[in-house]
Amino acid sequence: MKNYTPKEIVEELDKYIVGQKEAKKSVAVALRNRYRRNLLPEDFREEVTPKNIIMVGPTGVGKTEIARRIAKLVEAPFVKVEATKFTEVGYVGRDVDSMVRDLVEAAVRMVKEEKLKTVTEKAKKLAEDRLIDYIIGKKKKQVKNPFEMLFNYPSSDKGEEVEEENLKYKREEIRHKLRSGELDNYIVEIEVTDSSTPMLEMYTNLGSEEMNINLQDIFSDILPKRKKIKKVPVYEAKRILESEEAQNLIDMDEVVEEAIRRAENDGIIFIDEIDKIAGSGYTAGPDVSREGVQRDILPIIEGCTVMTKYGPVKTDHILFIAAGAFNVSKVSDLIPELQGRFPVRVNLKPLTKEDFVRILKEPKNALTKQYQELLRTEGIEVKYTDEAIEAIAEVAYLINQQSEDIGARRLHTVMEKLFEELSFNAPELGGQQIVITEEYVKEQLKDSLNKYEVSKYIL
Repeated sequence: MKNYTPKEIVEELDKYIVGQKEAKKSVAVALRNRYRRNLLPEDFREEVTPKNIIMVGPTGVGKTEIARRIAKLVEAPFVKVEATKFTEVGYVGRDVDSMVRDLVEAAVRMVKEEKLKTVTEKAKKLAEDRLIDYIIGKKKKQVKNPFEMLFNYPSSDKGEEVEEENLKYKREEIRHKLRSGELDNYIVEIEVTDSSTPMLEMYTNLGSEEMNINLQDIFSDILPKRKKIKKVPVYEAKRILESEEAQNLIDMDEVVEEAIRRAENDGIIFIDEIDKIAGSGYTAGPDVSREGVQRDILPIIEGCTVMTKYGPVKTDHILFIAAGAFNVSKVSDLIPELQGRFPVRVNLKPLTKEDFVRILKEPKNALTKQYQELLRTEGIEVKYTDEAIEAIAEVAYLINQQSEDIGARRLHTVMEKLFEELSFNAPELGGQQIVITEEYVKEQLKDSLNKYEVSKYIL
């Protein structure tokens, strides 16, 4: 887990998310506490549990983005789940343990990618040697006749030495051509491991949780790995053989061990839409299982051991971040035990017109920059005036006020409508510079200011 100070974390989040200082501060402190915990003596480390966070705020204000960005920043295993996907034991739906299994899968992928990077150079060399063998055609070593030694028949060692020298020269010549790219389009026949193994779908008694069990893994010690012949261009053969050699060079037991350690100590599970499983009292319909889902999630957040295909995983030190709009229910509608497991509560504010202006200008991945880059591929240079950005922000804010408030997601709808005509005609406008002015924005979005036309922009 990377070491960042709380201020550095907030600064990094500011590059992508506008406002919400309180939420950024809370997650920064939670992450720093995880780093501090790793420096504690081992006997005391187990006693320090993460301070789980619950974010309360309308849709589209940055709840999910904050969680996703911090996980990427500190390179921690991260998984986002929807609380509405889970159901009480005995009902149809995913069982809550699956969130931990998903986290372990994410950790395995992360560690495996890191290990693969460390063996890239060695894998390239091994793949190159294999490829040269396939191009030349493997020469079988001749078995000597035992009677040759017995009756002192003349040896052919000198001839073999000359042939070996020629072969060595030929290999180096092919190696040089491979590296220069001369042979890239040459078709070669290679032998690769057949990865298309049969899958078994299994349903557990804890709902319809799908478990894919790789039969090749189960019988790997008994059945030999299947091989298949492929005819591919040399450049494609390089990629296939490099990938296969890299896989052979990494120790999967070591990968799994490290992945479980990271999932247990650095893992982050983001539970979205938690307000949808909160409800006071019982009503007819699906609400009957809401409290049951909360009670099923509770032991995982409290700390328990979940069985995965990689082995048992303890959830005691996984950081849980929950989020919900809570526009119908309240946080106090969650069962008390679950509320107690989320000691840090953060309120995210609805977005103002000024926030929309900043969202269009400041983030590294701002929508305005995305459209500039997309149209640059067609040879069009797009520029915006400050008044145009103000106008776009105002339209998005007004539509949110007049209809459903979907936060920053409204900008996607408005920007798509704004660029619809330009994107359609872009192939014919190559080489031009287009300036988006306030007048252009008003012309393209004139209908959006009419409350009767707002329905066109609701997602």
